[in-house]
Amino acid sequence: MASQTSGLAGETLETFPGQLDAALPRTVAVCETQPLTVEGLRALLAARRGFRVVGAAVSLEAAADLVRRLHPDVLILDKAFGVSAIADQLAGLRAGGSVPAVVVWGVSLSEPEALRLLQAGARGIIRKNADPQLIFTCLQTVSAGANWVEDCVFRDGARPQGRYPRSELTPRERQVMELIEQGLKNKEIARELGIRPGTVKIHLKHIFEKTGVRGRYGLALTGLRDKGLLSLPE
Repeated sequence: MASQTSGLAGETLETFPGQLDAALPRTVAVCETQPLTVEGLRALLAARRGFRVVGAAVSLEAAADLVRRLHPDVLILDKAFGVSAIADQLAGLRAGGSVPAVVVWGVSLSEPEALRLLQAGARGIIRKNADPQLIFTCLQTVSAGANWVEDCVFRDGARPQGRYPRSELTPRERQVMELIEQGLKNKEIARELGIRPGTVKIHLKHIFEKTGVRGRYGLALTGLRDKGLLSLPE
């Protein structure tokens, strides 16, 4: 039976004691607005070998306390807490020295949100109603040290068409793409490279044509994938 402990800011968190089998080393903590969802995840992982939910929290503050005490391998955060708040949470975890592989899940997720969360330090991005196998694959991937984003986060135009290899980009175009991957806007890229914003737009136009990707967010996510920093389901 779950034990309840007082968390920070008067919030509550739950720990789920139990002996981990040597063959099941991966532990998962969940910070979720809907307690019933936690139970569903616990049941899902209990039916598979490899992961076990060891604790749950109902606020980001309580989740930070849970991470400090239990040191889970993976922390799942509900996007409903807000992208900005989650980004701050990730920065706080890094500052505190406790950095599990963080997966953010939500009812809906967009390219801009996914990119910002990845740049903030999240390793996985997935919808709550994703296929159970995808959720399990996501957890396996992030716990192994890689990033993973569910395919549907990409709009149709975010998929490269395979017409041109990345090597065909000019050195300047590759510089622009690198800065796009870091989340910089056109004016910021212009300042960084000492060129005009209009010139950045021209470079982006050529990059879109060569890669077959439409949209700066899709471009950034595709660039991360091509570098091997991001896994996507086939």
